Amino acid sequence: MALKPYFEKDGITLYHGDCLKLLPEFPAESFDLAMTDPPYLVSYAGRWGKSHEPIKGDDDANWVEPAFKDIWRLLVPDSFCLSFYGWPHADVFLSIWKGIGFRPVSLVVGIKHNWGFGHYTRSKQETAYLLAKGHPRKPAPAVADFFAWQRPSLNIHPNEKPLHAITALMDSFSLKTSRVLDPFAGSGTTLMAARNLGIPAVGIEINEHYCEVAARRLSENVFVRNTEPHQMMLF
Repeated sequence: MALKPYFEKDGITLYHGDCLKLLPEFPAESFDLAMTDPPYLVSYAGRWGKSHEPIKGDDDANWVEPAFKDIWRLLVPDSFCLSFYGWPHADVFLSIWKGIGFRPVSLVVGIKHNWGFGHYTRSKQETAYLLAKGHPRKPAPAVADFFAWQRPSLNIHPNEKPLHAITALMDSFSLKTSRVLDPFAGSGTTLMAARNLGIPAVGIEINEHYCEVAARRLSENVFVRNTEPHQMMLF
């Protein structure tokens, strides 16, 4: 099957479709870094935007193993995958990641500026695992494992991540020759970070509305970063 991009410009390519169907179309070891924010398995639609549709794939875990098996296949040896996850189902994600061969090497925590809702505690963090395939080189200098998390103000996706944080993480874990993969591209934040850093990237998004949003964002002027990556991680 010939892949037809939904958007393609300046080394950034976005595909509309189900990553379980599209990922097998890419040749093995095509990417140096994967950064993604997959469904959390909690049927989440977002508290701040009730008009958002529920995230597709967020009510069933059957996609987790095949998706991450393909991510493993597509990564070069000695590379990183940084993935957010649903903490109520951390056992599902971790058992599958480890079963595939990924080795958790760090837990990255975003400290939110706003308090979330909650039944037992009020959420003030977002977490992601840094997973290693093999033994990737260590960043020099290594960044902190926590960073400021300012919720995006436009609310264009119910689980949108802040661009400054994703940019800083990508800058730390990518290589000069990197090609980045995001199979759950959402509103395109990973692709925006890659574009701003001058790194080629490929994203896949199943919801056409968010493909449209991502394409519109990627068509805007390039953001010029004037802050060093380690400084971007500080409060």
